[in-house]
Amino acid sequence: MIERDKKNIWHPFSPQKGGAELIHIERAEGVYLYASDGRRFLDVIASWWVNIHGHGHPTIAKAIAEQALKLDHVLFAGFTHTPAIELAEKLLEVLPWTFSKVFYSDNGSTAVEVALKMALQYFFNKGETHRNRIIAFADAYHGDTFGAMSAGGRSVFNAPFQDLLFDVTHVPTPTVDNLEASITQFEAAAKAGNVAAFIFEPLVQGSSGMLMHEATGLDKLLAIAKTYNIVCIADEVMTGFGRTGRIFATDYLTQKPDIMCLSKGITGGFLPLGVTACNAEIFSAFDSSDMMKTFFHGHSYTANPIACAASVASMDLLRGPNCQNQIAMICEQHAAFLQKMKPHPLVKDIRQTGTILAMELKTEGDTSYFNPIKSLIQPFFFEKGILIRPLGNILYLMPPYCITETELLGVYEAMEEALVFLQKKS
Repeated sequence: MIERDKKNIWHPFSPQKGGAELIHIERAEGVYLYASDGRRFLDVIASWWVNIHGHGHPTIAKAIAEQALKLDHVLFAGFTHTPAIELAEKLLEVLPWTFSKVFYSDNGSTAVEVALKMALQYFFNKGETHRNRIIAFADAYHGDTFGAMSAGGRSVFNAPFQDLLFDVTHVPTPTVDNLEASITQFEAAAKAGNVAAFIFEPLVQGSSGMLMHEATGLDKLLAIAKTYNIVCIADEVMTGFGRTGRIFATDYLTQKPDIMCLSKGITGGFLPLGVTACNAEIFSAFDSSDMMKTFFHGHSYTANPIACAASVASMDLLRGPNCQNQIAMICEQHAAFLQKMKPHPLVKDIRQTGTILAMELKTEGDTSYFNPIKSLIQPFFFEKGILIRPLGNILYLMPPYCITETELLGVYEAMEEALVFLQKKS
C-alpha cells in the first residue's frame, strides 16, 4: 500500500524525499488510530485539530448514513434543505446575539476568504471604496489560499508568492510583552481611515506555535477598531467548538466580532465544512434588490447536506453535559501538568488555553517550525504509540474530548520521558 501511495500521491506539508515515515491507517475508533502494521496511536492532536468527539462517533456516523440515503447534495443557489437550516439555527443560538446570518463554504481557508470579501464589499456597497486595508497579526496564519495567505504573516510558507499577495498592515500580537506596541501600531493604522477589517485568531495562534494572548489585550484592540468603524473578523477555525474551554474563544471577550470564521471541529472531524457568520449590520449592506450589491461567492459543495447533518449531531454532543464535563476535566488536568512542568530545565515555556497545552523546549536553535528537534521527538512518541506532531521545538496537545483521565495522564508521563530522552541526547 505504501509503495502505491508513494507512486501516485503528493502529501501536504511534507518533503517529497527524506521525510518522515508514511503510516498506513486502516481504521480509527475513539481516541485511537489503528495502522495496517498492527500499531495503535493515541491521537492527541485530533487529526490536525478537527476531531472533537473521537473517531467514528456512532451518533455522528448514524446522522451521516441517514442523510446520505435521503439527500446527498443539491446546489445551494436557489435551493435549501433541512440540515443547513437546522445547523444555522444551532449556530446562531451560541454565536453573539447580534449575529443573524450564516454563509456556508467548505473549509477554514475558504471561510476566511469569504470573511475578507464580505468585509471589503460591505464598505464597497456603502460607497466607502477607500476602505480597502486589512489589519492582522504579524504571526498570523489564516489558510493557504491567496486572500488567507495575504492576511497571514510573511514567512517561508508563502515566500514563493510574496509578490502576488496584497499588502496588509501587520501589528504585534497583544501578548503581555507586546501589548503597548500592538495598541500603538494598531491605533496608528486605524487613524488613517482606510482600514476595512481587522482579522485575528482569538487567544491562540495555532500554526504560529500555539502562541497565546489574554482576552483583555485583544479587547483593547477591538475597542479601538469599533471606534474607527473597522469590521472585526474572528478566525475561530481552530479555536471554535470548545477548544479554549468555552464554545468559542470570543466568548471570553467583552467586545464581540462582526464576522466569525468556523471550520475544523464543526463536523466533529468527519467531513469538510466552512461557515462564515455575520451580524445584522454587515448583512444590511447586502440586503438589497440591487443585483450589483449581491455577494457573488459560492462553492459547488456549499452547505453539503451530509456535512451539515454531521455538524448538527456534533453540536448536540458538544452542548451535552458529558462533553462539557470532559472539556472541564481536560482543562483541569492540563493546568495541573503545566504547574508541574514549569520548573523543568528543558522547558522554555509551557502555556495553556482550555484544552490546548503547548510546551516550548529549550534548544540550541531558535524556536521555529523548522527546529531539528522535531525529527528526534516525533519518532520517540510514535514508539510510545502517541501521535504528536511537534511544531518544531513546540510540543502541543489538543485531544478529542472523549479522552479519559488515565489516557491523558499517560500522555503527560510520555512527555516527561521525552525530556529525559532529550537530556541524554544532549
